[in-house]
Amino acid sequence: MTSSSGPGSSKTRHILGRFRQTAVSLLAVFIFTTLVLYLAGAPPFAAYYHIFMGSLGSWIKFSHVIKAWIPLTLCACGLLYTFRIGLWNIGIEGQVMMGAVFATALLRTGVEDGSPAISFFLAFLAAIMGGAIWAAIAGWLKTRGNVHEIFAGLGMNFVAQGIILWLIFGPWKRPGVASMSGTELFPDNLWLFYLPDLRLSPIGLTMALAALGVTTLMLRYTRIGLNLKAIGANPRAAVLFGLKPGQYMLLAMAFAGGFAGLAGAFQVTGVYHRLIPSISSNYGYLALMVVMLANFNIWLVPVVALFFAGLNVGSIQLPIVLQVDSSLAGVIQGALVLTVLAAHGFHGWRKQSQIKTLSEGAVPNA
Repeated sequence: MTSSSGPGSSKTRHILGRFRQTAVSLLAVFIFTTLVLYLAGAPPFAAYYHIFMGSLGSWIKFSHVIKAWIPLTLCACGLLYTFRIGLWNIGIEGQVMMGAVFATALLRTGVEDGSPAISFFLAFLAAIMGGAIWAAIAGWLKTRGNVHEIFAGLGMNFVAQGIILWLIFGPWKRPGVASMSGTELFPDNLWLFYLPDLRLSPIGLTMALAALGVTTLMLRYTRIGLNLKAIGANPRAAVLFGLKPGQYMLLAMAFAGGFAGLAGAFQVTGVYHRLIPSISSNYGYLALMVVMLANFNIWLVPVVALFFAGLNVGSIQLPIVLQVDSSLAGVIQGALVLTVLAAHGFHGWRKQSQIKTLSEGAVPNA
């Protein structure tokens, strides 16, 4: 008889295990979300129908989903670098904001008098630098100040939000009035090109697809990706092999911030055409859930991101059609976040229990 314990069967079991874990997480999300809808007085299956129709009911609605998918995917790609090395980049929200601020600053300096293509290129480059610098500050606090990246990131988020509000109500306020509606609209030639019928930017879509391709190559086929994985798995052992965890942590944060900054630039040039207080649209926090539900797998990230983008857009229909409170859409997303965290916690606990059982079984009785 041939043995079934070879490398191929081991890889198959690993793939099936990950698929089973994702399926269980999705099932838990469905059950818990249904319960939340029922308790809120909304017919669950009617709510699911209207969410589906609100996101995929027409091409124009689907284009809105793609507009949400683009920044969500960019943020998720950036988070894969920090998760690979074992960092929780909660500050990605602030990095999106600072990318938007840097892009807006460049577009307000008078470059609109030149070629729009050059203006967009410089704005995107400035946004990448802004997000990367903001992330690097949190990384520096982690590596040099021994401040946990979660606390550093949350603090940087509040600062970034404060900077945006100061700019909108101060130096960049609209002529004669300052309001929460944001800064003055950019000139038409500084609106990112979009397809008129769908109001969807092919440039933004190309950026998201390119980010997926670059991230796949970087994490799977380059020395940087291998080193990030090695440090994330065992930082002490990595030092023995000559790696410097601090430097690679800063590098991972810079990559994450750069992608997040690009998402911010897309928001100001391709969606709102100005800087607004809620420019990040919470895509950074949502991207954390996307990456976790995708089990940190780059191939699943675009699919899970599309699901969350569809939910984000489709849930807007619930207050209109079912006459439920407008906050229910946020409650549904909160329920999704809670369920994903609980599912991952359960899988982690189960894995540790199995390891403990195997280790105890390997010890001979005295």
